[in-house]
Amino acid sequence: MAIVATACKAQTTTNADLDYDRLIQLDAENLAETGIGEAYLQLLPELQKYVSQPARVEELIDSDLPQYAVRVDGTEYVVYSPDSVEDEGASWGVATYVFFKVVNDQLANADVRFFAINAGNDLGGLFLTQEQAEASRVTLRRPSDWPYLPAADGPWYGQYH
Repeated sequence: MAIVATACKAQTTTNADLDYDRLIQLDAENLAETGIGEAYLQLLPELQKYVSQPARVEELIDSDLPQYAVRVDGTEYVVYSPDSVEDEGASWGVATYVFFKVVNDQLANADVRFFAINAGNDLGGLFLTQEQAEASRVTLRRPSDWPYLPAADGPWYGQYH
């Protein structure tokens, strides 16, 4: 009787595909048109999986100027105002940046970040680890489809292109 020992080498694979069923639809136009507060309320159930005490988001809307800003933890973020120099669509990019900054600042001690997917009317977000975001680049051919963390600088506001 012979005993044969074989080594079992477990393979770890990284799933580079994004789970679009978990995509949170946002729409940058809606965010810019005084929709950050509503979008944040809809995001809260998912955010609470990572943050025990989510921040309070206060919208500051002055239709007469017009001006739209949000205040979070004492910091005011202006989306648009009479003083802001806007190219067409700039408020969409600024609103996207502000929304994702507010969420991601709260995730500083978590393993995930809230990544933007697409932009404009197709804007959505996914909670991903940095590794998941990077791995998705293998299967997503176009850089504009890659998950990204929005930035304050236009015209791309952090989106790969």
